Amino acid sequence: MRYLLWLIKFLLFALLFGFAMNNADPVSLRFFLGYAWQAPLALVLLVFFVAGAALGVLAALAQVVRQRRELAALRKELRTRTAPPAPVAPDPLLEQPRDAV
Repeated sequence: MRYLLWLIKFLLFALLFGFAMNNADPVSLRFFLGYAWQAPLALVLLVFFVAGAALGVLAALAQVVRQRRELAALRKELRTRTAPPAPVAPDPLLEQPRDAV
């Protein structure tokens, strides 16, 4: 199974590497005010993919933080509800008599 995973990783790397080599032609991205950026197509795709993934993680981060806070509050509430009652001191009048030996 381990070798199969390595084989799949290698084939994926070879596929992506071949894609990058076949798309090494420079492309121009034109921005406002006459600014232009020239880079290989594979690099442009990689940059925008990484930027999109980072924005997706950042967007999900707020939800994760909110859920963690809610989970911590619920755990605290559960601890207070299931805490054993405080031990009550025994009444000395109700104790069994002890031998005076």
